[in-house]
Amino acid sequence: LSTSAWPLFRRWCRWSSPFIHLLTLTVVTFGVLAPLICHRLLHSYFYLRRWHLNPMSQEFLEQNQQEGRAALHYFEKLQIPNASEASGSDAFQPLLLVTIITVQRRNDFHYVLQVASRFHRLLQKCGARCQSHRILICNVESDPSSHQDVRLLSSFFPMVSRDKTGENPDPSVNQFEKEKQDYVFCLEQSLLANNPEYILIVEDDAVPEEEIFAVLQHLLLDRFSKPYLRDALYFKLYHPERLQRYFNPEPMRILEWLGLGMFLGPVLNCVYSWATGRPSLSWPMVLFFAVYSMALSELVGRHYMLELRRLAPTLYNIVPVTECCTPAMLFSAPSAHRALGYLKGLHCRQGFAKDIALYSLLRTKGENAYVVEPNLVRHVGMYSSLRLNDNPKLL
Repeated sequence: LSTSAWPLFRRWCRWSSPFIHLLTLTVVTFGVLAPLICHRLLHSYFYLRRWHLNPMSQEFLEQNQQEGRAALHYFEKLQIPNASEASGSDAFQPLLLVTIITVQRRNDFHYVLQVASRFHRLLQKCGARCQSHRILICNVESDPSSHQDVRLLSSFFPMVSRDKTGENPDPSVNQFEKEKQDYVFCLEQSLLANNPEYILIVEDDAVPEEEIFAVLQHLLLDRFSKPYLRDALYFKLYHPERLQRYFNPEPMRILEWLGLGMFLGPVLNCVYSWATGRPSLSWPMVLFFAVYSMALSELVGRHYMLELRRLAPTLYNIVPVTECCTPAMLFSAPSAHRALGYLKGLHCRQGFAKDIALYSLLRTKGENAYVVEPNLVRHVGMYSSLRLNDNPKLL
């Protein structure tokens, strides 16, 4: 080092130097604390997949199996409603119809029973606020009578079935097209069932979160009054956690990420200034803390930041939709009619499943659609009805 540079270097390297403070903070945060705290967080960059994925996947399957047995016992003990109660409940137009679309899968997990029991319990808990909500079971198993769990549910909920027994299979109908046709059938039958104002189509492995009806109540009665939301083709209530990161080609995520940095940069600068007794605001410091907070939030995982929004229904976010996936989709009655007309004109195949087909309509038909964040259902089905996998993993 030259004679003139040496004093500057010494000043930077003193323990009281901001450079040493920020360097130490960065190393301790990203090299020690975050890896130690987050190594078991499934959707974090710090997740140690090699260590945790297999045991966590096995633990999840065992827990889900227990929940399936608990759901079976729930309905076995539940009192069957009498005919007068059932007919009285269907005498008026529902605000919301929850349609559970189901097909026979692994019997030991009782996926549809998990979903139905959870919705039934949450409706009971919701009380008077949810008196205008109804549940419909849509059985799309080719031989409806072979779906054992649905036979149990038929004592508690109205049911429709897409009976293909005895029909010769159409060679042009692949598994993705069949899934789309099943979806169209259930959406159509939902519109015919008491003419609901809104329809929530839920796949049989999408277990609702505890706050789903409180949030839906807020959305249906308050937020959806805005014209741009009222005319949307659909609302997704689930997006895979692994696809919720900030570092993403979606413009809204990038803007949200920059906004987080612009908010936390000055805040952390003020905290640092107070702790060290330095001048209150320094733009290089603000820039450092903005980048620091943005990097930390992305590496820990945006999914975990979104969980803070569960504190109140008003904090839930509604943003433009992305392609994948369809475990829980909310339609208004007019938008359901439009979606039916569109889907009937499309043929699904590998690489163009129903979720991508629905998303393609936004561009070709000039429609809008949105996703609610954080998720209002949990996707628990590790055994897919489309893709066979004897050793499923959480990732």
